[in-house]
Amino acid sequence: MKFSAHLESWDLVQPFRISGAEWLSSSGLVVQLAEDGCVGRGEAQGVFYLNETAQSIFEQVHDVAGAIRKGITRAELQHLLPPGGARNAVDCALWDLECKKSGKTIWQLTGITPKRVTTVFTIGLESTAEAMAAKAAAAVGAPILKIKLDRHQPYEKLAAIRKARPDAALVVDANQGWSFDLLKEVIPKCADLDLGMIEQPLPRGHDEMLEGFDSPVTLAADESCLDSSELDTAARRYSMINIKLDKTGGLTEALKLARQAKARGCKLMVGNMVGTSLGMAPSFVVAQLCDFVDIDGPLLLKYDHPTGLKYDKGVVDVFSPAFWG
Repeated sequence: MKFSAHLESWDLVQPFRISGAEWLSSSGLVVQLAEDGCVGRGEAQGVFYLNETAQSIFEQVHDVAGAIRKGITRAELQHLLPPGGARNAVDCALWDLECKKSGKTIWQLTGITPKRVTTVFTIGLESTAEAMAAKAAAAVGAPILKIKLDRHQPYEKLAAIRKARPDAALVVDANQGWSFDLLKEVIPKCADLDLGMIEQPLPRGHDEMLEGFDSPVTLAADESCLDSSELDTAARRYSMINIKLDKTGGLTEALKLARQAKARGCKLMVGNMVGTSLGMAPSFVVAQLCDFVDIDGPLLLKYDHPTGLKYDKGVVDVFSPAFWG
């Protein structure tokens, strides 16, 4: 098997801010695997809050390049690399390669029936409620908005956005930025804002107080559930799991987590680390199983692959197998 890997950087339309971090561009790893005249590709950005960078996951895949070149199955890959961005890029490239070699689509290999999905559009964190409301108003074609918040005026920002976009469905992502006291303070105030869910309000490893907490708004685990090994604990604290392929280490583990979480009665969401359509295509597969879909990464970039995913007012079409899968 021929193996190659390289880094790419894609400029963002505008600075993207969440609680505790800011980006001006999206840097990612692209892995290409070739065999029998067929080429499979996979993209990953890594998990920034686990100190992964595009460079670090690039180095990870090169450390195991010899084993990959000898030929490796997706099952063997789960033991060769740990969960994270490096394994994600290789795993997705293996799926794509298997599709190309077999002449079967990703839908035939997974047994999933594809359909259009509606993605959220992310409103990045700003310092004032007015600035965030203006960004929400500008996203007039997006039917579902995902609002990034921190500890500073969360209700005021949400109320301003709701006033600016009374037509939109709203979900919240606090990115571990709240305390339990703040969560209990904010939720009652938001009763009239019709929130679909609140994602990761408390820090990973410091959310045990959510066990037994009866929240009137659905709470979703993101940083608190990296892969299926953390599902048991997360399912006691949250009623929704946000699956990201960079966290799980690829589509293989992501599908495993999705099915196990559904069996536990959890709702599902698929998320992204702000990548291109090459990174979103495998996430689109997981999206078929989800209640909420967050694959808006390409919409935040100045440019994307010209044959990648097609977006129209939040609706994402089924991609061409010539592009991926």
